[in-house]
Amino acid sequence: MKTFVSRLLTGLIAGVLLAACASGPRIDRSLSTPDQRSRVKYLVLHYTVTDTPQSIRIFTHQAGVEASIHYLLSNDPEPVIYGIVDESRAAYQAGSDSSWKQDRNLNNISIGIEIVNAGWVDGPQGRTWAPYPQQQIETLIPLVKDIMARHHIAPENVLGHADVAPQRKQDPGALFPWRRLAAAGIVPWPDPAVVALKRVEYESALPDMAWFQRRLAAIGYVVPQDGLASRETRNVLIAFQTRYRPSKIDGEPDAETAALLDSPMHVAAIGYR
Repeated sequence: MKTFVSRLLTGLIAGVLLAACASGPRIDRSLSTPDQRSRVKYLVLHYTVTDTPQSIRIFTHQAGVEASIHYLLSNDPEPVIYGIVDESRAAYQAGSDSSWKQDRNLNNISIGIEIVNAGWVDGPQGRTWAPYPQQQIETLIPLVKDIMARHHIAPENVLGHADVAPQRKQDPGALFPWRRLAAAGIVPWPDPAVVALKRVEYESALPDMAWFQRRLAAIGYVVPQDGLASRETRNVLIAFQTRYRPSKIDGEPDAETAALLDSPMHVAAIGYR
């Protein structure tokens, strides 16, 4: 009996010691300072290219895919927001080769939202993109605004996956309503009146490719600065056109694209139709 009690006490003591070790040192959290900010600089929007059940399996590592996300937004009649990775932790969503402005590997400094959407299919009539239901976007907008407010994310840092990884990604696609987000004051948008005037100007004299590369880089895109019409540069033009001129996505440096690049970006400067 003595041996049993001794073993029991020994086990209890060991358990207490292990619990103490696991919880770490006691820290007094009563002090603070205003000289601090969130590590998050960017918000990246994606589409899933699959349905909600499969998206849940993917982002909870039940499908054998190495991917994670902070939020998943379903496309149900009444969309559901699933919080999967805590905002204080990094998710593997932008990709290690993502970039914007001077920043690289945005996983560690961004929050990602995956939106359930089928993406695109190529058919006899060309590429067809899946639409975003209105209720899904109406659910997305308050989520985006809340994240931006809490982390002080600038409107120009609310991006698509294609913006930060134009060589390998197309999401959230040509039917994602960036203009609707602009009307809600979430992202900046070129002034339509200025674009119309600039377009006439550039139809008579189009800048060279080096000009387009400089303008894209000034916005934040990482693009070659060699003046060449390379595949890499065209991919960045495609990403820009998909966001601001989805009616024609061809990677060509035309007058309308030049006008969009040469127009001041304003937040909530447009209406939405």
